[in-house]
Amino acid sequence: MDCDPDLADTAAFCAAYDVPLDRSANAILLASKRPPDQYAVCVVLATHRLDVNHAARDAMGVKKLSFADADTTTARTGMVIGGVTPFGLPDDIPVLVDAAVMQRPTVIVGGGSRSKKIEVDPEVFSRMTNATVVTDLAAD
Repeated sequence: MDCDPDLADTAAFCAAYDVPLDRSANAILLASKRPPDQYAVCVVLATHRLDVNHAARDAMGVKKLSFADADTTTARTGMVIGGVTPFGLPDDIPVLVDAAVMQRPTVIVGGGSRSKKIEVDPEVFSRMTNATVVTDLAAD
């Protein structure tokens, strides 16, 4: 679905397009803080908060982790923040999906640019070879 790029951030998108927050999911690039560089895109419901310090860190098998900055996000994914999609990522970037996402009939995620969103059946993540569903990756 098309969207105004100025309204691509989740809260603004949901308000402008009358989409409940619990039907929208964020795709967020995380980066290890220590070499070797490791990355993962986490998919969490907009109503939930990603547990970077425990669940995400443990799922990635690293000691220190942070949100990737805008430049790193673009360099590693080819996408800008607000438009990151969990689909079509480089092979070395796994996708970690919070189990709560899988409980929704559909979710809306970034479509690869700030002007696109995609509505998907979460089952698609179960079929992705680079995706893992993680219990309690995020908390509400």
